[in-house]
Amino acid sequence: MSSTPQNAIHLYDGDLPDGLDLGPVVAVDTETMGLNPHRDRLCLVQLSSGDGQAHLVQIRPERLGGKGADCPNLKKLLADPNITKLMHFARFDVAVLQHALGIRVASVICTKIAARLVYTFTDKHGLAYLCRELLGVELSKQQQSSDWGATELTPEQLQYAAADVLYLHALWEKLEAMLVREERRELAQACYDFLPARAELDLLGYEKPDIFSHTARIS
Repeated sequence: MSSTPQNAIHLYDGDLPDGLDLGPVVAVDTETMGLNPHRDRLCLVQLSSGDGQAHLVQIRPERLGGKGADCPNLKKLLADPNITKLMHFARFDVAVLQHALGIRVASVICTKIAARLVYTFTDKHGLAYLCRELLGVELSKQQQSSDWGATELTPEQLQYAAADVLYLHALWEKLEAMLVREERRELAQACYDFLPARAELDLLGYEKPDIFSHTARIS
């Protein structure tokens, strides 16, 4: 099981600190109360520049003493087209961030999409599986279904949240090389460029039915 030193985890209340530079490529993940962006609130946003440090922003509503969506530094980073955001299953994270923060997330790369394009010999594309297969890193998923809306997060929750972003840079390096090898890098980029719109469609209720599918009309 992967363990992250506590001094490598930085927890912030409501927003990233002024002047924090995480570089041109930032790993991003979210923790929420559930899987419905309209119903389940955003609780935590995790970021890493790939240097072994994880920066966690706890998002609390005003009724719980927090700042809600008043996080200008975080919003600026997420919306900046000059900063690439690495995510795993970005379709969900982008939808959550766009709905909760009222922004359009720009310049996204999704390692899950990359894996689906090149790991066609298996139906396993989860982060834990890919980290184990490609990086030799074991990730614990024990805290995945814990209460992320708690005012005080446990050390175990912080460890879990940090691990979800600390390995995305290395994972993307491996997957991008495979995309290039299989001549699917441009196709992957086209998918990534569409992600903000795909997330917006999901938020509008077009997840089912999918507007790209053909549904036979029953007369």
